[in-house]
Amino acid sequence: MEFTCAEYHPAMTRTRIKICGITREEDLDAVLSAGVDAVGFVFYPKSPRYLTPLRAAQLAHRVPPFVARVGLFVNEDRESVASTLAIVPLDTLQFHGEETASYCEQFNKPYLKAARVKPELDLLEYARSFLSAQALLLDAYVSDYGGAGQTFDWSLIPENLPLPVILSGGLTAKNVKEGIDRLRPWAVDVSSGVEMSKGIKDAAQIAAFVAAVKSADA
Repeated sequence: MEFTCAEYHPAMTRTRIKICGITREEDLDAVLSAGVDAVGFVFYPKSPRYLTPLRAAQLAHRVPPFVARVGLFVNEDRESVASTLAIVPLDTLQFHGEETASYCEQFNKPYLKAARVKPELDLLEYARSFLSAQALLLDAYVSDYGGAGQTFDWSLIPENLPLPVILSGGLTAKNVKEGIDRLRPWAVDVSSGVEMSKGIKDAAQIAAFVAAVKSADA
């Protein structure tokens, strides 16, 4: 059975918010105070937001109950992910590379699968390859992994995806309401759109982003 994005966003359901790329205690405190649903820690060494497992563990232990701790990986070998999980109390895994469903499933953790959206990608076929995922995270296609703060053509998203949608890629307080109004995703994911510099969050931008999401849900 297939569902439209809207079916995962009924009238009485609010849009969930994930803020990714947390690197500092003060940034974590700011996003938690804003009332987000999930925080993301990046374990991709090429990212300016990369954290070692030990550093991520320090931050993850500050996260209170009922806020999900998400770990982002890109084409990591199994041993690296397993060793990270042994140190960092992650609730959900997020895979941004060329991982297969069987790879994602082997860690026995809920997972999100990112799709780097471009016209040549058949999102319906892609989603059907990851039906064990909690959701499909839609990001912009760039030469490297991660959306690099860029939006993508939202019209490329079909209405009958068989997974909940997490909208990502270039979201800010200025455009997230439009994205929610148009697509009614289950959740939105932001990183650079609430930063003053790469890896350094801005409390005012975080508050404005959360307010914009709430405005879209009103």
